[in-house]
Amino acid sequence: MPKIERALISVTDKTGIVDFARALKSQGVELISTGGTARTLRESGVAVRDVSEVTGFPEMLDGRVKTMHPKITGGILAMRGKPDHLASLSEHGIPTIDMVVVNLYAFEKVAANPNADIAELIENIDIGGPTMIRSAAKNYADVAVIVSPSDYEAIAQELRSGAGSLSPATHWRLARKAFRATADYDRAISGRLAQVGQAVSPAQMLPTLDLRADKLADLRYGENPHQSAALYGIAGAGIAGAAQLQGKELSYNNLVDLDAAWNLVQEFDHAASAIIKHANPCGCAEQATLAESYRKAFECDPVSAFGGVLAFNRTLDEETAREVSKTFIEAIAAPDYAPEALALLSGKKNLRLMKVTGSGEGLVIKSISGGFLAQTPDTHRLNREQTQVKTRRAPGEEEWTALEFAWKVAKHVKSNAIVYARAGQTVGVGAGQMSRVDSVRIGAAKAVLPLAGTVVGSDAFFPFPDGVEEAARHGVTAIIQPGGSVRDEEVIAAADRLNLAMVFTGVRHFRH
Repeated sequence: MPKIERALISVTDKTGIVDFARALKSQGVELISTGGTARTLRESGVAVRDVSEVTGFPEMLDGRVKTMHPKITGGILAMRGKPDHLASLSEHGIPTIDMVVVNLYAFEKVAANPNADIAELIENIDIGGPTMIRSAAKNYADVAVIVSPSDYEAIAQELRSGAGSLSPATHWRLARKAFRATADYDRAISGRLAQVGQAVSPAQMLPTLDLRADKLADLRYGENPHQSAALYGIAGAGIAGAAQLQGKELSYNNLVDLDAAWNLVQEFDHAASAIIKHANPCGCAEQATLAESYRKAFECDPVSAFGGVLAFNRTLDEETAREVSKTFIEAIAAPDYAPEALALLSGKKNLRLMKVTGSGEGLVIKSISGGFLAQTPDTHRLNREQTQVKTRRAPGEEEWTALEFAWKVAKHVKSNAIVYARAGQTVGVGAGQMSRVDSVRIGAAKAVLPLAGTVVGSDAFFPFPDGVEEAARHGVTAIIQPGGSVRDEEVIAAADRLNLAMVFTGVRHFRH
């Protein structure tokens, strides 16, 4: 490749730009720059030519017009292998530009402000920058385009080792990255402007679903070894962007279970633990201490807890870690880990420890053949005052506490969902059955702890009295459910006959 002789530099993010410019100058590269970038370089003792000196025109319209001129774009787009292109440059006195170093106005920082008005958003849309980047990327065979400070050091090293030139492979890699940068920029603009004057609600979704996301990791395989898989998302957000502190590589199924566990413990204000197996809770508890919540969660179904995935809504402390270490666990999600807990669990080399920040919550998206389904997340929180007691007997205070707990857990169980619970502790879980009465039976069959005196949470209404009758047979004293069946009166009558308290929420929590 020919030696790089001239570079255009115009950057909003000036991280590392002075050192990179010096590296270019050391290779004899002439620098052309604009406004604030030129000033930064000169103040650091790096000589540059102003774009206005090359074009013969001053920067205009409050800086809106700087680089969009034939003497700039022509020098970038001219194909060196075409004699007529070079002849045109010579005729019009246009210098070739062999490298473009540009990053864009920080539109996304402005867009992150929900109160930014349309004028502020529009003013922060870069026009000249994307033009320069796309021009250089289109002519990648002759022009190197750099859009990220993270590339400066490697490029400088290659220039030194390559006598001032870059390899064709580097040109092509940089071009692909440049096109990605402008695509992401346009995506950010389009997505933010689509929100102006339009609130996203269950009744009014955005007209275009944008699923662009960075690949964070390749996975060994998907749900099964014959399926390929990768993780995409936003670094630092939710389970996808969690920091892995120790353990072997995460699997597709680990990530699904970690997400289910993490979302469940976010329901609770006090110390809570969740144990997940195959995306369903097999134990959950909320107690005064984290260790006690884990012991209570584990008591629910010790057999299923083996090889499960855990989540905690508090920093994992030494006492809790000691309890966890008594059985085989695949992975743990927690907001943080005490040093003593990390030291204790470090002996379990394969145990994945994930430090999670936030939920990364947005639209819930599922793929179907030929398309996608999108919905807002189920963030409903129960308000006792908005429920209706439908039976002659109202729940006592302890029953109410248990019902509210069961309702929170039922939201995270696959439908049809039935949760037997006491205050702050699951006792039995019936998940994913085709008939609700079968979920009632399975939840009771899975119970290790006594069922007498428990309550039941149901994610949807009881279509017949049989589910209520089955629950009562196991000693249940109260039930919480949405209501809404055409046979509600029969169901309520059965509860009254069995001296159960029954509460209707008016809200359904299907989870498919």
